[in-house]
Amino acid sequence: MAVFSGYGNPLTPASSLRIVTGDITQIPADAIVNAANSRLLPGSGVCGAIYNVGGAAIFDECRQHVTAHGSCPPGSAVITGAGKLPSRHVIHAVGPVWEGGQKNEAKTLASCYFKALEIASANGCNSISFPAISTGVYGFPKELAATIAVQTVLRFLHHHELPQQVFFVCFDTKTPSYYKKH
Repeated sequence: MAVFSGYGNPLTPASSLRIVTGDITQIPADAIVNAANSRLLPGSGVCGAIYNVGGAAIFDECRQHVTAHGSCPPGSAVITGAGKLPSRHVIHAVGPVWEGGQKNEAKTLASCYFKALEIASANGCNSISFPAISTGVYGFPKELAATIAVQTVLRFLHHHELPQQVFFVCFDTKTPSYYKKH
């Protein structure tokens, strides 16, 4: 596990960022972020893994949310229980599909991270783990996504006490290098 804390950035004194290579479903954070689709349905990649490990309870809550409120637009996030995951909550953040960068994809991705952090803070979460949202089948360039993620998280933490620990969980061995740059 590669770790950097503070790193000269304007974090609150107790805040830290950690870069982890591995399986996000195994990180014991208060909240785990799902790279969700707008219908909050099980998918592939991170989304599929979260539903598979977390179990039917997560799917049931998501289905109830969509039935009551409709689809979640890109840039939004909603919270559910975590089922069998080693966390208390799953925050389903709907990322943008990359279309060349001309359709506000960067702003929408930043909104995903910001909304997830707002929800975590409002629910008393001390720790949160993020996957590289939108970088799988949605095609967002990984290095740009990492830049947006780190900048958004640092900006949020500068003005909020919670969460105190943020994990960027990377599935492959190349992606951590993008986060370490920032």
